[in-house]
Amino acid sequence: MNTKKMRGLNSAALLIFVVFLFAALWFTNQFDQREKEISWKEFEKIIQEDNIAAVTVNQNKNVPTGRVDIEIKTTGEEEQIKYLYVSDVNEIQDYLKEKQIDYSMPDVPQDSWFATTMMPMLLILGGMLLIFAMMNRQGGGANAKAMNFGKSRARLSTDQDKKVTFAQVAGLQEEKEELEEIVDFLKIPKKYIQVGARIPKGVLLVGPPGTGKTLLAKAVAGEAGVPFFTISGSDFVEMFVGVGASRVRDLFEEAKKNAPCIIFIDEIDAVARRRGTGMGGGHDEREQTLNQLLVEMDGFGVNEGIIVMAATNRVDILDPAILRPGRFDRKVMVGRPDVQGREEILKVHAKGKPLSEEIDLKQIAQTTAGFTGADLENLLNEAAILAAKDNRVFLKQEDVKKAFVKVGIGAEKKSRIISEKEKRITAFHEAGHAILFHVLPDVGPVYSVSIIPTGGAGGYTMPLPEKDEMFNTKGKMLQDITVALGGRVAEEAVFDDITTGASQDIKQATSLAKSMVTKFGMSEAVGLINYDDDNNEVFIGRDLAHAGRGYGEGVATVIDQEVKRIIDECYDRARHIIQKYDDVLHSCAELLLEKEKISRDEFEALFTGEVSEA
Repeated sequence: MNTKKMRGLNSAALLIFVVFLFAALWFTNQFDQREKEISWKEFEKIIQEDNIAAVTVNQNKNVPTGRVDIEIKTTGEEEQIKYLYVSDVNEIQDYLKEKQIDYSMPDVPQDSWFATTMMPMLLILGGMLLIFAMMNRQGGGANAKAMNFGKSRARLSTDQDKKVTFAQVAGLQEEKEELEEIVDFLKIPKKYIQVGARIPKGVLLVGPPGTGKTLLAKAVAGEAGVPFFTISGSDFVEMFVGVGASRVRDLFEEAKKNAPCIIFIDEIDAVARRRGTGMGGGHDEREQTLNQLLVEMDGFGVNEGIIVMAATNRVDILDPAILRPGRFDRKVMVGRPDVQGREEILKVHAKGKPLSEEIDLKQIAQTTAGFTGADLENLLNEAAILAAKDNRVFLKQEDVKKAFVKVGIGAEKKSRIISEKEKRITAFHEAGHAILFHVLPDVGPVYSVSIIPTGGAGGYTMPLPEKDEMFNTKGKMLQDITVALGGRVAEEAVFDDITTGASQDIKQATSLAKSMVTKFGMSEAVGLINYDDDNNEVFIGRDLAHAGRGYGEGVATVIDQEVKRIIDECYDRARHIIQKYDDVLHSCAELLLEKEKISRDEFEALFTGEVSEA
């Protein structure tokens, strides 16, 4: 808040204090008179006791009423003044003459102009100033003033935000190189303008949650040293129609005053979804906000030096108009980091955490395939929490291993009481998964096997991917389905009965098989046709009338048959492998019953000879 505004508020506060001080004195005087009021009987008693020193009859100018001021003088006490209110001046005069009491009667007084006119006006003015000051104080921090609904909620970057640079963004080398052009233009725009080049007006960062999209946008602003406005897509939309569009206009007006600058809209899909979808009409608040955003980004207005950056993980549901050149000219894909990127990210998050010599960040990076930057930060944070709970001031490898299980699967519930029968079923179930992970060439090796309940599962078998893979092959997907069915196969082979423990495995296997048939064209019977209907969901990009599947009953039957064929073939393969390694199945289950949790070395020691299965 600036100094001039502070002085204005202080002056208003002083005026309010003075007004209410005068009001308090005036009301105190009136109250004091009321406190000294006596009744007619008390007045007669004073006359009988002959304690009256003087009587003054003060008349009211509007109606024939008067006020008798009685000054009582008693022996040995101080004089007191009391008040008697009567309705008729003539009556009190006659009474006083009858009792032979002398009295004085001044002229009819005129009401005070200050008391009758200025005092009420000052009280009203003071009340209004007080209400205004309270609204200004409460609404200043949250933009919640009654008259400021249309003001932008964007936050201008602080000095601390500007300190974020590309050096603090690890694991996104290609993405940083792509954004360096934006930084260069903001620093030296003349170099591009003199050759007729137009810098992209908008940059859309697309990627899974936690991959560092917001951090990249901050780093661009920090490198360029320009103002940085941040706002969430949901901050534009309100229940009042027109508020969102007004906030968009106000945001770009503020940006023009601070150009060159960057506007960053996080989760832009909240406001930029495809228009004309779902149950809403074409004039709802969200669509008006989007229309205004489209106009501001590339309309009749000129927004030189303003670069709009936005982040989303649902680019498929955005309106096509906002993705065309002239608005979001460039899309930067921010994917999950590879093994080298994960190691760099771990080094960044390991700063400030004392690590023991046994911790190998490179090995951790190799075992965390598929982790995003946020996942890796959470992994080391959980490890640090475990070290603190153990009253240590440094992290050990065991802390990271426990955190890896906690983050990947869930916290182990060692206190949960389960029967010996359930524990035995779980041991064979997990042993079935583990054998297939170890034997099949593209899905292992096994990292650890446990029958300690975690989350909603009775146990877990955690694989250890040895390399990052960009694409999934048909062979690997079939092996994934085979592994998922391994627990059910082991239960059936040993107990000649089945349980509900494989429900999640069956769901996973079915989903994968259906994707192979309908999405990836991996079925000869269906062919290279995409029958995936995920994009036809209501409210995310299609009308209600198009919410049904895009194929007939005949194709649906073929798809069902192909999904069942894949599941059956993988089930038979899993049963064949587990029968071949029946001795390992029992040995692994017994070891699990004894130790509850076994490592990779302990599990692999159960095998002898060649174990590869093509």
